[in-house]
Amino acid sequence: MLDLRRRQFMTLLGGAAAWPMAAQAQQPPMPVIGFLDVINSPGRLAAFHQGLGESGYVLGQNVGIEIRSAEGHYNRFPEFAADLVRRRVSVIVAPATTPAALAAKAATTTIPIVFGVGDDPVKLGLVANLARPGGNATGINFFTAELAAKRLGLLRELLPAAMRVAVLANPADPIRLETIVTEVKAAAGAVGLQLQVVNASTSREIDVAFATLAAAPPDALFVGPDPFFYSRRGQLALQAARHAIPASYAIRDYAEAGGLMSYGTNITDAYHQVGVYAGRILKGAKPADLPAVNQVRACDQPPGREDDRP
Repeated sequence: MLDLRRRQFMTLLGGAAAWPMAAQAQQPPMPVIGFLDVINSPGRLAAFHQGLGESGYVLGQNVGIEIRSAEGHYNRFPEFAADLVRRRVSVIVAPATTPAALAAKAATTTIPIVFGVGDDPVKLGLVANLARPGGNATGINFFTAELAAKRLGLLRELLPAAMRVAVLANPADPIRLETIVTEVKAAAGAVGLQLQVVNASTSREIDVAFATLAAAPPDALFVGPDPFFYSRRGQLALQAARHAIPASYAIRDYAEAGGLMSYGTNITDAYHQVGVYAGRILKGAKPADLPAVNQVRACDQPPGREDDRP
């Protein structure tokens, strides 16, 4: 009789120990974000995490992340996007460049996508319209090309005698290249400036571009907004100073790296907004129902123009 009671007690005890394990086994798997970016920028990734945290998601606690950084090699995005689809991530985020967003869009029609692009997402085919995207993608348009006229105007204020302006552009992103050159040409024509376009898509090509410019120095340099150029901002600032070419950039970080002046959209804030949208999607929102947002808050200004900051 004593052995029987002991067996019953041990059975009950074993069952009680199994309850937490059974409950744990029934919990849904942790969602995973696929993160496509041009470069690995800890500061911008932190801004994304902050936006994600507004929906209660904390990396390593209730959400995972798979980061794929092309390190300037835009042709790797299709491979990275396909890999994230095979891994069945919960959402794909492409926060800062058109090639990454287009690669994600081409790789899946079912996994939600949150993008950040500098051009019209309707024209790019990422969404049907801004208010009702209608597919599996939504995100932020941070208007890099549309600010060309403002940047050229600031250059003209700084250098009123300038007549010739060189534009540094990245042919690895042909869509952005065409948009930037078109916008800058239109803005330059309106103020009577002559343009010279030079291309670079590698660190070595940046050096070659400056050597070309040094042979017949322009009055100023307009560096096109591009994530790869951002990753080489120190090199760009050094080359511009070495060749005594006044240069304008799209992001404040260039000026902090030694560049002359900058004016553009707050890209770090765009990463934050992309994180907000990713969190909402993980909570159950559909990309088709989240409007594609026009993010135009500027934070980058030339020195001495604090009064222009919003």
